[in-house]
Amino acid sequence: MRAGTSGARPDLLRPRTEPSSLQDRHSEIPCEFKDMGEPLGQLKVTVVRGKGLVIRDFKSSDPYVIVKLGNQTAKTRVIKSCLNPVWNEELSFSLAEPVGMLNLEVFDRDHFKADDKMGHAHVSLQPIVSSARLRQILKVSSGETTLRKVAPDGDNCLVRDSSIACIDGEVVQDVWLRLSDVESGEIQLKIKFIDNSFSGTR
Repeated sequence: MRAGTSGARPDLLRPRTEPSSLQDRHSEIPCEFKDMGEPLGQLKVTVVRGKGLVIRDFKSSDPYVIVKLGNQTAKTRVIKSCLNPVWNEELSFSLAEPVGMLNLEVFDRDHFKADDKMGHAHVSLQPIVSSARLRQILKVSSGETTLRKVAPDGDNCLVRDSSIACIDGEVVQDVWLRLSDVESGEIQLKIKFIDNSFSGTR
């Protein structure tokens, strides 16, 4: 009787402990965090101005800009009858892994029909995130230091080389983007990345 009990008890206990250890292992990384990605910080995008935008009304256009990052969207105000508009509007986004593209579209506001497209552009955010990490390694916190230059390529619509600098502790990139699928038009952005890890919030 005693031998039978001692022999059966380990067999009964063993299947219970193995699933619990597997459950603990899976619970280390919740699914919702995998889907969201690791939060990196805040992105401040200033839509500075446009230059040489296309005509979509009789003699001019009423342009505004929509900026998209993942499923986040923000837009500027409409500027009436202007092909070289100045917005100087700051739009805020949350940035998380994986780091993707910042996309923008320009539209002409119409009251009696759908708004006309005036071109679109994109720029990769990987360079500014990499520069923020470099800034931490170099421990740059004051003055103005150029961290890297970004050349026009398939990952962006840059008109010319763009510099990423640390200015008084902030990582900033000034870009001119050429609009696609239109005859002409450029948009100037000032992109600022505020890194969570540097500010100590993570």
